[in-house]
Amino acid sequence: MTTEEFSERFPLFNTANPETLDRLLSIAQEHEYPAQRAVLMEDAWGNAVFFIVSGWVKVRRLSDKNDMTIAVLGPGNFFGEMAILDESPRSTDVIALCPVTLMSVSAQRFIQALFNDSQLHHRMLQLMVRRLRQNNVRFQLRNQPPAVKLANTLIRLAEEYGLDTQRGVVIFNVAFQDLADVSDIGLQETQKIMEKLQEKKWIAIHTEENRLCLINKKQLKHLAGMG
Repeated sequence: MTTEEFSERFPLFNTANPETLDRLLSIAQEHEYPAQRAVLMEDAWGNAVFFIVSGWVKVRRLSDKNDMTIAVLGPGNFFGEMAILDESPRSTDVIALCPVTLMSVSAQRFIQALFNDSQLHHRMLQLMVRRLRQNNVRFQLRNQPPAVKLANTLIRLAEEYGLDTQRGVVIFNVAFQDLADVSDIGLQETQKIMEKLQEKKWIAIHTEENRLCLINKKQLKHLAGMG
């Protein structure tokens, strides 16, 4: 992968110096995982920052009772950045939802890059603030109807990772339980809403291809209260 491809693929590096990209690419390690494989266990947080080249993963909170998906991440995103700055114990892991290719940079090397490149440092802060805002939106939606919450989740995934096609915006076919978790609604509610959205032809699920197509994004945004 060239530095130009690296910069285009990962928004984090849009403004980084070419020298920074060269150094990171020279030390980055590539990893491939099959679907349902643990990518990062709870005791490994803080060792490196991981960049999603292809595929989708979920971040899962572990507990004695029920594990819960707290985030779904797709190509171009990254994870592990918080743990290299915060050494507190982690109770989360990362699971591949489909075959995944990742690149990792050790914590020490990544911190050095942040110190040496003010543009990269600033961009990292911007993206972390964006994640905080997304969490704020999720909190603000806590009293909204389940359909509104789920529509917000689908729109967010489409706008972050969606591929525009003639049929609509295509994303990975995230499991209903994971959609329910990140939308803060029940599984049965999620199943009923997704069935209704398919009946209305606002979405189409292609199970054999692991694709979910947002056919009528405009209506979904209206349902989500975004316009």
